Order: sequence, then C-alpha cells, then structure tokens
Amino acid sequence: MTKFPTQRSDPAVATCSISRRRLLQGALAGAGAIALSGPISTRVAMAADPGYTGDVLVVISLRGGFDGLSAIVPAGDPDYLLARPNIGVPSSALLGLDAMFGLHPALAPLLPFWKSGTFGAVHAVGQPDPTRSHFEAMDEMDRAAPNSSLRTGWLDRAIGQRSLTTVFQALQLGDSLPSKALAGPSPELTLGSIHDFGIAGTTSDDNPAWAKAERDRWVGALNSMYGDAPDPLKVPLTAAMGAVKTTGDLNSATYTPLVEYPDNDLAKALSDVARLIKAQVGVQIVCIDFDSWDMHSGLGRFDQADSWMTSQLRALSGSLAAFAGDLGPRLASTSVVTLSEFGRRVAENASGGVDHGHGNAVLLLGGKIDGGKVHGKWPGLAEANLDDGDLAGVTDYRVVLAEILRKRCGQTGLGTVFPGADLVNELGVAKV
Repeated sequence: MTKFPTQRSDPAVATCSISRRRLLQGALAGAGAIALSGPISTRVAMAADPGYTGDVLVVISLRGGFDGLSAIVPAGDPDYLLARPNIGVPSSALLGLDAMFGLHPALAPLLPFWKSGTFGAVHAVGQPDPTRSHFEAMDEMDRAAPNSSLRTGWLDRAIGQRSLTTVFQALQLGDSLPSKALAGPSPELTLGSIHDFGIAGTTSDDNPAWAKAERDRWVGALNSMYGDAPDPLKVPLTAAMGAVKTTGDLNSATYTPLVEYPDNDLAKALSDVARLIKAQVGVQIVCIDFDSWDMHSGLGRFDQADSWMTSQLRALSGSLAAFAGDLGPRLASTSVVTLSEFGRRVAENASGGVDHGHGNAVLLLGGKIDGGKVHGKWPGLAEANLDDGDLAGVTDYRVVLAEILRKRCGQTGLGTVFPGADLVNELGVAKV
C-alpha cells in the first residue's frame, strides 16, 4: 500500500492511497489524471446483497499495547496494588465494582451501558504465540493464523465467505492504512472521512450546489468513458465513482448526530461510521485504529485529570458512548470489539509506566453483547501465576471474535477464518 502525502493547501491536488494491485491508479491516470481526495482500495465489490442480516462489526485496534489492567481493574486481586503502588487504581475510585473487577473512573461515559448490559469485557486475553514486539504481535493478531502459511487477514477470510456487496461492505475509517486483518483478495474501501472523500477539485463547503453538479458531471463522464473498458479498468473505476457519489450525496445533505461527539480522531471516525450505518449503504465490517497506548513512562495517576492514561481512556469511552447514543436503536445490530497487540507488564516500572506484556482486556459494546460483567478465566497476579512477569493470556482472542462472528454476524466456516483455534467452548460474550 502506498500513501502519497496530503497537500491541503491546493484543493486541486489530491491524496490517493492505492491498493497493492494498483488498478485504480491506472484507471484514474487514463482518465485525465483524475485523483480521489480520500484513500481508496481498489479491491472492490460488485453488487448489493440485501440478504445479510447480521451485525455491523466495528473493530477498534488500540495500537501500541493497551494496558487492560488500568482499564478493567482487578481490584479484588491482592497482588494488584502491590505491583502498582503509584499507578494502581484503588477500589474506592472504581465504577461498576464487583468482587474482582471495576472500571477505571475515566470510563464513566460507558457506565450506563455497563449497567444496561450492553458494555462488557473479557480479561486475560492473549495470543497463542505471544511476543513483545509491536510489529510481530500486530501482524500475528491481524493474520490470526499462527503456525500456518496463510498470509491473509482474518477479516478478509470472513468477508471472503460472504456474498460480495457494495463497495462499503468492508471499511477502514480514519487516517491510517488498511488493517492487515483486511489483507487479501476480498473487497475493502479506506476512507479518511466522508467529508474529505471525493474527486479532487469538485468539493466546496461554500458552494455545495456547485460541488454536487461538478461531482455528478465527472462521475457521469468517467463512467461513460470506461463503459466499454476491460474489467480490470472498468470495475474499480465504477466502484470508486459509486463511492464518490454516495459520500458526495451524504455531504450534500444536512446531518445532525443524535448526540454530541467529543473532539478527537476516534470520535470523528465513529461519527462517520454511524452516519454510514444509518444511510444503509451496506456496511458490514469497519476497522478503526486508535493509537498512543505505548505507556512506558508517565502513565499517570487515576486522579490526575490530564494524565496520559486518564486522557486516553476518556477519549475512548466518550467516543464509544457517543457512537452508541448516536446509533439509537441500531445499536441492537452493531457489535464493537477492541483489540490490542499485547497487554502491559503487571508491575509498574521506575518511570511510572508499564512495559510490554502479554495478557490483556478486550472491550465489547453492542445491543446484543452480554455486558455488565467481565468474562473469561482470571489466572491471578500472584508471581507463580504470571507468564514471565506478565498477566497470562489464558483466553485466545480468536475465541472471542469467533463467538461474535457466529452469533451476531451469522458467520460460518469459522475454522477457516481462525485455523487451529479451539472454538468448541464459547465464553458467552454475545447473545443470539
């Protein structure tokens, strides 16, 4: 995937992120060097399939190594505060506390969903072959096929078993390259945002009527120009123009979210996801990256409003709560899951942070999530129970994903999606 630098000072110059096959690049170059002002993959789908009745699955990757022990705090484990005397969160400050776990106070926006049973977590989750390397761990998590020769991503394999639908079927939202979980032959579309996606030189916030007319003129001209072209040129061009028209129509329409979103990149991406879901454009899978979790130093105390961890968790929880509120009744057919390449060490370090670890927490949000609780076996934080100083990852993260895919998305062929995983015993994280 190649990403060209954005040049926002000149509206006639566009950013275009091209897929590994580069088909769209050739098609656009042949169309008078027309470029898209937002990233798009060229592995495009063909036609709509109204038969899909499963959930929209939103996968949020907390890149950098999310510290699940700070978010879903094992306050009932006597070794927790012993290992974290300075950065640990006391039980008196936790929300939704049960005999073992409580939520970090910065997760307060999600507390109503915890109480209503639509927000929950799984703890001590890990990979079958853990590593403390960011890059290796991310690659393996996205591939989800350890000890195999597969090079496709798990989401690509899941989509590959479904009927191909609209170009919006599988999306990456935000300013990042497509997740490697989408790597492979199945379709994907990457959008920086709905607002910024279009044909360069045909957007205008000051004159939307002119922008719509100009966009429609170009879309019609390009579709006509490539009507008799070979499929390697026509198919990606037609799909790209369809995506341009849809996002353009959305931009031309007045839209007011049901709730106010916080001002951060994750919230902006989730707002676009909610808008696309409401527009019923055929979204089934969405990937979003939310990074800055690599807190080797200066993680901060729970009662410091501007501490690194508190700020990050506030942004995460506020964005998720706004998304759920904005979806309204559509939350019943949406499932959100967070993933991170690994957790952090149990013991804090001398710099007030935590180094790379293994076991972690997965957060779950959705109308049919069995929430208000922490799922999974808790291995404990006593030294004898640790994995080389880390929380042991006793639950394979693929078991969590497989259950959501089966129960909420109607996914079949899970042995192909997650080869080698033990998918017999489910955790009960989702309802049918």
